[in-house]
Amino acid sequence: MKPPAWLRLPVLLLMTAAVSAWAVPGSAAVTARSALHSARPAAAAAATSCDPTASLRPAGPPQVTPGSFMAKIRARGYLIAGVSQSTYHFGFLNPLDGNTEGFDIDMVHAIAKAIFGNPNKVQFKAISDDQRIPDVRSGAVDIVAHTMTINCERLQQVDFSTVYFEAGQRVLVLKNSPAKSLADLGGKRVCATAGSTSIANIKAAASHPIPVAVTNFTDCLVLLQQGDVAAISTDDSILDGLKAQDPWTKIVGPVFTSEPYGLAISQQHSDFVRFVNAVLQQLRTNGRWAASYAHWVGTPVPAPPPAHYKA
Repeated sequence: MKPPAWLRLPVLLLMTAAVSAWAVPGSAAVTARSALHSARPAAAAAATSCDPTASLRPAGPPQVTPGSFMAKIRARGYLIAGVSQSTYHFGFLNPLDGNTEGFDIDMVHAIAKAIFGNPNKVQFKAISDDQRIPDVRSGAVDIVAHTMTINCERLQQVDFSTVYFEAGQRVLVLKNSPAKSLADLGGKRVCATAGSTSIANIKAAASHPIPVAVTNFTDCLVLLQQGDVAAISTDDSILDGLKAQDPWTKIVGPVFTSEPYGLAISQQHSDFVRFVNAVLQQLRTNGRWAASYAHWVGTPVPAPPPAHYKA
């Protein structure tokens, strides 16, 4: 018999040292993820009037030139990054040492190192999904690294880097749930965060599940544990982290969307977009992207998403 829900609260909420889930997913799980991603339809971009994954071409290696936005960041003394502190494996507050860590955070540290020569010259600002675009547009943050899907609608408001991670939406349920996919959840409450592509995809599902929007995905996990929702549906990368926090859950169904992650930057700072893309290209070729993937996501490590440029 499974323990009561209060004993299964997410480790990121409890801030307890019992985070033995520092272990990354096993190779079988990552192999399955790779297979699902390779089978994902590639027609998403063709269905729109823009190519969402095409970003600005770097001018060369990352350089902080006089008068650039990077020079202003350097003069300030730190990079301001909007991140999650509750997305296990990607952006989370380590309860053992109080540091913000994860795959997204590694990308930010690499950008800080390219600007300052020091990867730790970063001020992390914890933001929710629905704060990501407003904070970029207002200048409250220099960059957002927050499992953020690039799409044409968002490109009307912010710029994105090249794709640095490929994810796809799936479903997380309790292990005793009979649901096999989102198609089995018609009329059931399904949780995702406000402002995410996930909540929009739940609303649009042909099976007509009832979308439940919350601030953080750990809120979804608590609702699932308490029986207030039947499932959580979001990117498989995020679900992997939730499953690691509660062994009484399982991920079901195929990947049914394409969620290419990009780093969001203000449209006023095209020089910074090109700079960030130069940093990402270095990470693809010097092995640091692969090392970060192996540490946070698991093995085997796929090839990094190739850079795609529009100008």
